[in-house]
Amino acid sequence: QVQLVESGGGLVQAGGSLRLSCAASGRTFSSHVMAWFRQAPGKEREFVAAINWSSGNTLYADSVKGRFTVARDNAKNTMYLQMNSLEPEDTAVYRCVARDQSVPMWEHWGQGTQVTVSS
Repeated sequence: QVQLVESGGGLVQAGGSLRLSCAASGRTFSSHVMAWFRQAPGKEREFVAAINWSSGNTLYADSVKGRFTVARDNAKNTMYLQMNSLEPEDTAVYRCVARDQSVPMWEHWGQGTQVTVSS
């Protein structure tokens, strides 16, 4: 059974930084794409960033490009999201997701971690 467990959220002032982690277990992820989504109260869920586990290729939402960096550690089966220059608009629950590259929909979801950015 695949498990995705996020950690690293918290309260930070605007301009600060946080690093989120997503520990994956239950199978090998060499053929997977993993990503971060976020959802703020009253807003729709939005894509943040994604990484191809085997190639390391990345993709970012325009709203976080240049501020956030997604990375993975193959040995630890863990994906990271380094968030710099945080803004109050980044406040949301952040969830990590995973799917096999051959599957068009996200198969596995973590429970999420709260990020709150104060102004």
